[in-house]
Amino acid sequence: MANVKILYDKDGSLAPLKGKTVAVVGFGSQGHAHSQNLRDSGINVVVSELAGTHNYDLAVQAGFQPVSAAEATRKGDLIVITLPDEVQSAVYKKEIEPNLKPGKALGFCHGFNIHFKQIVPPKGVDVVMIAPKGPGHTVRSCYVEGSGVPCLLAVAANETGKARELALAWGIGVGGGRAGIIETTFKEETETDLFGEQVVLCGGLTALVKAGFETLVDAGYQPHIAYFEVLHELLLIIKLMSEGGISYMRYSISNTAEYGDLTRGPRIVTDQTRSEMKKILKEIQDGSFAKEWMEECRQGKPNFKKLYAADKNHPIEVVGRQLRKMFSWMEAKETPEE
Repeated sequence: MANVKILYDKDGSLAPLKGKTVAVVGFGSQGHAHSQNLRDSGINVVVSELAGTHNYDLAVQAGFQPVSAAEATRKGDLIVITLPDEVQSAVYKKEIEPNLKPGKALGFCHGFNIHFKQIVPPKGVDVVMIAPKGPGHTVRSCYVEGSGVPCLLAVAANETGKARELALAWGIGVGGGRAGIIETTFKEETETDLFGEQVVLCGGLTALVKAGFETLVDAGYQPHIAYFEVLHELLLIIKLMSEGGISYMRYSISNTAEYGDLTRGPRIVTDQTRSEMKKILKEIQDGSFAKEWMEECRQGKPNFKKLYAADKNHPIEVVGRQLRKMFSWMEAKETPEE
């Protein structure tokens, strides 16, 4: 296995950002964390948000005076784009690109638009990435408590010769240097991130949970019991795996559960499953997924909305909404109505 070099605060500094302005375009999940963490690190930060939106109000509450993306680009030396993937290119072409000048840098928290060429920066502009491996609220809360979230660092264009140092300063400024920053490429970050989401973390997991629930209910078991066994207890298993890996999880569960894991798991993830995983990875690598997703967005997301609505009303979701009201140890969450 290749040795991985991990960078920490001691391996860089905030100096490349001193006396400069970081413009953060978007005050959403990642945007609010990067804006506040960098400001608290002593960096001058300007925020861009749309007036009249909830995120605009949150930015004002956090002490910022939001401006347009065009003005933020003019003011910023490093322009960090934290907008959703599907809207970045439109905002870039309309407001950011016309205001870019040589010597400035574009920053991303995910490589999608650069890797799939939805955004093609001009010559003379550095292109870098700091991708925290955690949601924005965790990036913020860890920074406040004095720790940090591990980050990935990548450089797609080093026009000034100082792009890597700038990116490392950004990573240190948001707290990543406290936990560790690993160097990668836009290609590697983008393709592995999409694959993880589609095959394991989101797509694979939700499909497995629904199939398990349906199998038990179809066999005559109570839906509420099935919910506990295939969804509710996931939190325990994931926590154990996160803390100590697969081996620690197996060490922590019963021998019966461990034997079932070792002998029956491979019957669920079969050669056919692995073949589909490879197909999905290929679709990511050759750009067909990105093309499909951007076309879906251009058409108003009809398939996305249909599939989302169907799953929101799946029996496991209906049962879950009932049961979570009983859980006094947690605050039940509900998806806002659109």
